[in-house]
Amino acid sequence: MGTWIFLGIVVAVGLWAMAVYNGLVGGRNQAKTAWSQIDVQLKRRHDLIPNLVQVVKDAMGYEQETLTKVIQARNAAVAATGPAQAGPAEAVLTQATRGLMALVESYPQLKANDNVKQLQEELTGTENKIAFSRQFYNDSVNAYNTRRESFPAVLAAASLGFMPIELFNMPESEKEVPKVALR
Repeated sequence: MGTWIFLGIVVAVGLWAMAVYNGLVGGRNQAKTAWSQIDVQLKRRHDLIPNLVQVVKDAMGYEQETLTKVIQARNAAVAATGPAQAGPAEAVLTQATRGLMALVESYPQLKANDNVKQLQEELTGTENKIAFSRQFYNDSVNAYNTRRESFPAVLAAASLGFMPIELFNMPESEKEVPKVALR
């Protein structure tokens, strides 16, 4: 009888360990998938920006400094890896792109250009997708980190190699309310 009780306890502990492990693996994989979605949207953004710069380059020949800032920020954002590097690099790119969009608004011939309009719409749509992807990623990471830090998983998570995952935090510059100029 004692052997059966011992065997039952061993099986129960084994099933518990398997459930904890599988839950942590699922959470970690969901966070990785969510980061991949952010990566896809950021790549789309990175691909759109040079096209926009090229379209406005001829009309804004004397605005080379702004165009250079946008391209440099884009290159830094492309080179960034992971949430810790990508967050600040993307914030700089966002600021540079906003500067470019402000300049486009001051050029009537660019505002009327269909290519510029289309690229602006695509960039706006991509920005919305990035925001959604960031939220999904942070929700996935939060669920994983909560599972990892909750009892009883906390007893085994670190020893099984499940480390915390970093949230994709919005840099302070992104939290500023944009200024709207009325004409």
